[in-house]
Amino acid sequence: MIHLAWPWMLLLLPLPWLLSRLLPASRPQGAALFLPFAAQVAGAPALAARSNPRLRLLLLALVWLSLVAAAMRPQWLGETQPVPTEGRRLLLAVDVSRSMAAQDMAGGYNRLQVVQAVAGQFIEGRKGDQVGLILFATQPYLQAPLTSDLDTASRFLQQAMIGMAGTNTAIGDAIGLAIKRLRDNPATGGEGDTVLVLLTDGSNNAGAMPPLNAAKLAADAGLKVYTIGVGAQSGGGLFGLARGNSDLDENTLQHIAQITGGEYFRATDANALQDVYARIDELEPATGRDQWYRPTTEWFIWPLALALLLSLPAVLWRTST
Repeated sequence: MIHLAWPWMLLLLPLPWLLSRLLPASRPQGAALFLPFAAQVAGAPALAARSNPRLRLLLLALVWLSLVAAAMRPQWLGETQPVPTEGRRLLLAVDVSRSMAAQDMAGGYNRLQVVQAVAGQFIEGRKGDQVGLILFATQPYLQAPLTSDLDTASRFLQQAMIGMAGTNTAIGDAIGLAIKRLRDNPATGGEGDTVLVLLTDGSNNAGAMPPLNAAKLAADAGLKVYTIGVGAQSGGGLFGLARGNSDLDENTLQHIAQITGGEYFRATDANALQDVYARIDELEPATGRDQWYRPTTEWFIWPLALALLLSLPAVLWRTST
């Protein structure tokens, strides 16, 4: 799209006409040189043919018009493009152990499917922030590094599968991996800008690092941890069989959040999980703002070059006459 940066320069367009009306005509000054053959040269037919003041005036008008066009700074504006911003750094650690396949959430979906739907919306709402994704079970894996590309982080979450990282649950190792990644990429805005949201449905039964020790290291590193326990409430079923999530270690999750300055939440269904992420949004609002820019290409050089080219024949015409 063509854009004029200084359109008010168009007001200069009638300036030559105004000067010709307001200023008196110039008069020759000083002694004149007498040439006895000047009358004969002036009467030559070849020179008279070249003497066309209207054509020269047209050239001068085009020169001035080109100069005014260049002064208005014509520009070509490209398509709007986003500018990466650095807001809060937020890591999501999602449990993909075998127990996440339990279908005790509303709607007949398993726990991981509900987490993918709700957490995906949470990621997409973190405009301006950097979001990373850790998937953990027997071992933790960094599925998506910290990035401002929220669509990519959300897509990696949707591609997560149960059992891809093992069958057990290593909560402490997941926190340890988050600490390592954050140390490898130190924050520029301060320690309070780093948050880990850890979601699990079980207790720590794998890994080399105990969860509470990992929580202390996280607190020393300035990493605030919010923990979420998912799964239906445990209770008695038919024939005395237990139903719901009886493996969840809520006490450990509460201590992790307390040590690091975060909070613990319980999500028994999709609506409760949405409320949890909404609450985290309130506690840790997105600090970044969407910024956009349009690449600009300056075009003033073209009318300026045209004015230079037209001024040459105008000057040569004057000297030839």
